[in-house]
Amino acid sequence: MREILITSNQIEEKVSELADRISEDYLGLEPVVVGVMRGAAIFHADLIRKINLNLSIDYITVSSYGNDTRSSGEVQLLKDLKTALEGKHVILVEDIVDTGLTLSFLERMLSARNPASLKVCSFLSKPECRKIDVEIDYLGFEIPDRFVVGYGLDYRQMYRNLPFVAVLRSDGDSN
Repeated sequence: MREILITSNQIEEKVSELADRISEDYLGLEPVVVGVMRGAAIFHADLIRKINLNLSIDYITVSSYGNDTRSSGEVQLLKDLKTALEGKHVILVEDIVDTGLTLSFLERMLSARNPASLKVCSFLSKPECRKIDVEIDYLGFEIPDRFVVGYGLDYRQMYRNLPFVAVLRSDGDSN
């Protein structure tokens, strides 16, 4: 039996709460909301639909997991942004922050492009896994150090379509 950590109702409530905060904080601005693919795709889509602002979107793809359940520690840029960020307010949308290595890599890379501001919105955080101290400006849920799937998060490209977040069993099955 799978252990559901976060239900679809809890997710919907939290996404609305985050979107409301972002809408207030960026009132009068037109942020660029950057989704980190593929894990953040569903969260990013749900979030931007609830943000009550004019905004633009873009996507960046990085990898640090490959097909494993632990980060390799090496971050690879697989697809870069098409949007120029100079002078723009940027919100980076992540699925999960665990070691902090990917987020730190992305923050350094995007900051070098001289945005007016750069904030981070992450669906999940595993603070006990941190190797690098990073700041999350808008956080959905803090979870324990367990490998989770669902709501965009995967194991070997499976389970992204689950409408909730569940712990993956050691045999790779979420049932």
